[in-house]
Amino acid sequence: VFIYGCFTRGQVVEIFFVLKCFVFCALNGYLQGHNLIYCTKYNGWTTDFRFLFGLMLFLLGMAFNIHSDHLLRKLRKPGDTSYKIPKGGLFEYVSAANYFGEIVEWFGYSIATWTFPAFAFAIFTSLSLGSRAIYHHRFYVEKFQDYPKSRKILIPFLF
Repeated sequence: VFIYGCFTRGQVVEIFFVLKCFVFCALNGYLQGHNLIYCTKYNGWTTDFRFLFGLMLFLLGMAFNIHSDHLLRKLRKPGDTSYKIPKGGLFEYVSAANYFGEIVEWFGYSIATWTFPAFAFAIFTSLSLGSRAIYHHRFYVEKFQDYPKSRKILIPFLF
């Protein structure tokens, strides 16, 4: 919630958007934390395959997400408001590479923690970002005649 505002390059962000994000993150954080502290038992969990695989998936998704966000921020120079086609990294395969990274990240977290709230959050994130990815892909296809035809919406080579 707070970091996003630092990367908007001076663009106005509505206070309602910030408050909505803050409330969601606070409630989700409380739910995740409460469940991990009070509702689950992790004896020997750090050597369990689910934890190790989930952690690897989380870190991979985070790397995709950070790299994709970096590529998006580099598209515009300060003061430029024009739209450009993202290139590089996973943007060679999908229109919403940053969303794909975030979805992988949260499914990794859900596997690593193996809790219902974590899986519910991963599903919610997938549905929310998936619908936004469809909108972004349609926008790019309509706006740019030279938009790559082979580029998928959200999942490389599939969707």
